[in-house]
Amino acid sequence: MSKDEKVFSEEEIKERIKKDIPHWRYEDKWIRRKYKTQSWKSTLMVINTVGHLSEAAWHHPDITASYAWVEVRLMNHAAKGITEKDFELAKKIEETIQWDPSKEESSLEGTPKKDQRFAYIKYDK
Repeated sequence: MSKDEKVFSEEEIKERIKKDIPHWRYEDKWIRRKYKTQSWKSTLMVINTVGHLSEAAWHHPDITASYAWVEVRLMNHAAKGITEKDFELAKKIEETIQWDPSKEESSLEGTPKKDQRFAYIKYDK
């Protein structure tokens, strides 16, 4: 942990969540997010995506998963609290997992919505 790494207060954490990552929540000293998936295959893809982003950032979450959901929990273990690292990684995870090319002007079409064989994640509305 660097000397200038600030551990946020509960009030600061809740304000940052509300502002930057509104689908996340603060509970039991962790910031958390549960992603609903369509199947075990998509659950594994979410886990691998979170794993890749976390390893690249050298900041490692706790992950719990089941057939159709993944919960990601972040806390800076070295600082024993929530720091800027947690918010930055949460935001990157959120942007990546919730990316839906079909909602952008793009040549990428996204996964087919009408055929559940290809369903991936249950996007936030």
